[in-house]
Amino acid sequence: MERSTPVCPPVSPAASVPALSVIVPASNEAALIAECLRALAASDPVPGGVEVIVVANGCRDDTAARARDRAPDFAARGWRLVVRERADGGKLAALNDGDAAAAGAARAYLDADVRVSPPLLPALAAALATDAPRYASGTLRIARARSWASRAYARIWARVPFMSTDVPGCGLFAVNAAGRARWGAFPDIVSDDTFVRLNFAPSERVAVPAPYDWPVVEGLPALVRVRRRQDRGVAEIAARFPALAANDNKPPFPLARKLRLALSDPLGFAVYSGVALAVRLSPRGPDGWSRGR
Repeated sequence: MERSTPVCPPVSPAASVPALSVIVPASNEAALIAECLRALAASDPVPGGVEVIVVANGCRDDTAARARDRAPDFAARGWRLVVRERADGGKLAALNDGDAAAAGAARAYLDADVRVSPPLLPALAAALATDAPRYASGTLRIARARSWASRAYARIWARVPFMSTDVPGCGLFAVNAAGRARWGAFPDIVSDDTFVRLNFAPSERVAVPAPYDWPVVEGLPALVRVRRRQDRGVAEIAARFPALAANDNKPPFPLARKLRLALSDPLGFAVYSGVALAVRLSPRGPDGWSRGR
């Protein structure tokens, strides 16, 4: 089953091409999709307007219905909300489905567990308003986890060089038309965010100050599963798309910096290192998407 349902009143032809299309793949996200959409609808004004496309893929719950329930929030803004349903549960297929339905030249790709802050969408739209290829994301804030292990892991993870100096785009990244032309359909890969980021040189990647909230997974087993999947995704891109390595400016993580982190937060460093060690000792885990929820 595939169907597309626009759930706000028709817009005038002059307003039919939004400045920004936000694509939200959502598989069994009934518990989260309403808050994700509520935050989007509470965004500051975006010149040219916004459309939001939710692709409910492979859902066994009422994700699509809960998304449609947010229609009045978007109608009040004069923005368009479209909810599409797919029997296929693949995230990359959902991204391609949303892309095919999107009207805006600039695209933002948003996970359903992310909460944007009000200034983020206009900041992204402004950063992408150029003819030169651009990739942009906001300033990531890691939401407070319930699990002590996840809180400890997150404290160190937020301070590793890649997270603190690059534009990682965890759960949210956006590109303009020239940037989106860098690739065709999303390939069937594990790490879509890494693939897109590495399609851009470091000078083409922009971090805007406006924040967004992104949750770390809960508990040690989930941390290991997701870290294993992340490592597998990075290795897959290196093997399948070796030319993208030229855009990887991953900064070094010298021993002296690791020692400073260990001394400043022994528990956090122990958990972070323990997760990395567990993945190294058992690199082949079960396939499939895992967020630990």
